[in-house]
Amino acid sequence: MRSYLTVCLLCLFGLGLNAQESAVQGVEKALNYYLDGGTNNDADMVAKAFHPAAELKFVKDGGYQEISIDDFLARIKPGPKSDRKTSIKYINVTGQAASASVEIDYADFTFIDYFNLLEVDGEWKIVNKIFFKRMKAEKGS
Repeated sequence: MRSYLTVCLLCLFGLGLNAQESAVQGVEKALNYYLDGGTNNDADMVAKAFHPAAELKFVKDGGYQEISIDDFLARIKPGPKSDRKTSIKYINVTGQAASASVEIDYADFTFIDYFNLLEVDGEWKIVNKIFFKRMKAEKGS
């Protein structure tokens, strides 16, 4: 009986890990739509990462700014592949909510992006993005 309970507990624990791994993979998929779409100047691919009501918030020239996802996507113009390196820095998932960060490294600056994501209708979508543009001379920022 004791070994039966142990096996049941291990199975339940394993199912929890599989669900967590699946959620992380879903978040990675959304982040990669964003990163790969941006690298390839593909607004349609970037759009797959975001919920239609998503907002982007940032500070520019010392003042708070925000734009809708539609305004952001309109700024992506077809062109040659961008010369940049991208990396996912972290993903944190709790239930149907997640946070994540990526870095996009260009020759003169790096974007540090922070995201809030939700699992909506079985798909992970970015609902909010904040970011900072760090110039290479500002390494310590």
